[in-house]
Amino acid sequence: MTSSRWNAAENTLLQEREDRALTLTEADYSLLTDLYQLTMAACYVGEGLEQARASFELTVRRLPQGFGYLIAMGLAQALEYLEKLRFSPEQIAALQATGLFHHAPKQFWSLLAEAEFTGDVWAVPEGTAIFPHEPLLRVEAPLWQAQLVETYLLNTINYQTLVATRAARMRDVAGAEATLLEFGTRRAFSPQASLWAARAALAAGLDATSNVLAAIQLGQKPSGTMAHSLVMALAAKEGSEAEAFTAFHRYFPGAPLLIDTYDTIAAAQSLAESIQSGKMQLAGVRIDSGDLLTLSQQVRSLLPGVAIFASGDLDEWEIARLRANGACIDGYGLGTRLVTGAPVNGVYKLVEIDGIPVMKESSGKMTYPGRKQIFRRYGETLHETSLQRDRLGLITENPQPREQPLLQLVMQEGKAIQPPEAIAQIRQRTATTVDSLPTQCRQLDNPTTGEVQISAALQELTEATKHQPPRLVASEGR
Repeated sequence: MTSSRWNAAENTLLQEREDRALTLTEADYSLLTDLYQLTMAACYVGEGLEQARASFELTVRRLPQGFGYLIAMGLAQALEYLEKLRFSPEQIAALQATGLFHHAPKQFWSLLAEAEFTGDVWAVPEGTAIFPHEPLLRVEAPLWQAQLVETYLLNTINYQTLVATRAARMRDVAGAEATLLEFGTRRAFSPQASLWAARAALAAGLDATSNVLAAIQLGQKPSGTMAHSLVMALAAKEGSEAEAFTAFHRYFPGAPLLIDTYDTIAAAQSLAESIQSGKMQLAGVRIDSGDLLTLSQQVRSLLPGVAIFASGDLDEWEIARLRANGACIDGYGLGTRLVTGAPVNGVYKLVEIDGIPVMKESSGKMTYPGRKQIFRRYGETLHETSLQRDRLGLITENPQPREQPLLQLVMQEGKAIQPPEAIAQIRQRTATTVDSLPTQCRQLDNPTTGEVQISAALQELTEATKHQPPRLVASEGR
């Protein structure tokens, strides 16, 4: 086939695929990656390095501005992805049709045809607080496999860690008694992201989500109220806002009502009269706009026994302000500021290959070489639970007194060691972890990160690896 005819065939095949819906299924996991993961894998095959034992660690160099800690999340989805990673004949054909792999070795295609993840994974449990340069996860696998999975692992762990951290901070500020609802589905970056956001928020301390699919898949009950459109539609057709509320309660007795469509105080007065006359029972009201501080106080005076929920682009700083100034708010609906914001810029870097420690030395992007462990130390006595410091060391080091190693073996030879943890278990770990953090880490204004010491052994290996040929370091330092 001539070059022009070959290119025409490629374009036809790609055009045929263009109209497919951009939805994700488990069967698509293999191709949900950046191109350079595949081109590097092909290069490794050509150079005979694809089976070299490689260790990659996923870390965060620096925290988002205003954060003193991160809450690790997304491990369950990462392990599911690794267990189900496969290439179908159709996917391999689609890759070949791109024309980008004409010079790739033939062994590359046979490798993909038989592909499955066979490596080990070490990770901190979900709900654990971590600080800069500490691995959330380490993959130990044949080089081509460890390289290929980078994109998906960063995607799920970075995003869920961001949402979990925001949720944990909101819970910390709102207090244990407040009801916190996840309302972020419409603001999340994609339908898939909305599911991950709901899960991360629940696991980090929120009480419920309005995302029906996420709630049902997670064994939870969805929670929500109503939109202004229902009030406007029923009020227009049935005569008044009060009639709209009555109609809604006809099908959902006692359900919370949204009262700021027209006049929040007038609505609260009308509801108070209905409650006092025995015509209505009411579990709660939601205010979504206006001066939430003043309105909540006025509504509380009118509806003293009714829970008041607030929503409307709230974040941890606004919750703190409302509480500090005496707002009468029992719960918060949290959406945009929970599921969006400054990203968690996790990176996934090679730290060892066939026992040879390696490191990146770029300015501002240096990494520490070798497989590592986080050793967390708590209070001076067994009865103290406050976190004192972390020590970042090598996997070969032993814990010092009162230290606990955080990274655990969670997958061996491509199989998860334990079933996924329940949301309630992760939520409890998150709460315990946040409670243990120093006040300086938890404060919203100018927080400081937890103390992380570099062990003497890791420091020595780092200095030995700098500016040295990797094989020389391996022969002298190992």
